[in-house]
Amino acid sequence: MKRGFYIGRFQPYHNGHQSVLEHIADKVDEIIIGIGSAQLSHQVDNPFTSGERVLMITRALTSLGCPYYVIPIEDVRRNALWVAHVRSMAPPFDICYSSNPLVVRLFREAGVNVQSPAMYERETLSGTEIRRRMLHGEPWKKLVPPAVAQVLKEIDGVGRLRQIARDD
Repeated sequence: MKRGFYIGRFQPYHNGHQSVLEHIADKVDEIIIGIGSAQLSHQVDNPFTSGERVLMITRALTSLGCPYYVIPIEDVRRNALWVAHVRSMAPPFDICYSSNPLVVRLFREAGVNVQSPAMYERETLSGTEIRRRMLHGEPWKKLVPPAVAQVLKEIDGVGRLRQIARDD
């Protein structure tokens, strides 16, 4: 049994994440999806709760064809301890998938096999760009799976983001 680990903030979950997870699903028997910075929400850079991010991911992955677990992982502000913290929160895994330079470095230093999958349309498929579009009333729905757009509608995600971005 080969189990892979993939972590992201998923603020929000988008088509780039979907593409990477579909790629990983072809390589492993099970996937652990870590929701990073799980304690953060209601901030411009982190507007959605970990529970809302779990909902986005699970609804978007209904046809993935590979078993997966979604694990919220709160931040530890000591990088030297972070991999041990992740391992304590997640089921055991054989390989980590990440293109984040710090994540790659920390897992490799801990002796974990790390693969960096190609990032799909990274210029437009980033949480930062999607949140920017939401704030400015620009088209963003095509950048996320339809199930995620539905979750964001249900929770009034755009309204929340716009409200927390306002100045006093």
